[in-house]
Amino acid sequence: MQGIASRRKQYVEVVSRTDVDGRVSPLQVVWEDGRHFPVEQVVDARQAQSLKTGGTGIRYTIRIGGRPTYLWYEDPRWFVEAKVAAMP
Repeated sequence: MQGIASRRKQYVEVVSRTDVDGRVSPLQVVWEDGRHFPVEQVVDARQAQSLKTGGTGIRYTIRIGGRPTYLWYEDPRWFVEAKVAAMP
């Protein structure tokens, strides 16, 4: 089993909903290979920086597949901290 060497900023497609007050809620993350990951829950949303990959914006703490993860909205794009596998 290989570990994680680092993280990289990966821009992703996000299906979202914007309510009448302008609040944005991510509904689904679409990975670069076309896989869709439904957002089960938005736990938190706040202005924050990504200390692992750089960048700033609204950081959403979301639950996908039962696990918490971060998703950033860096207007006008969305990104995640993608894992980079360690070399053997």
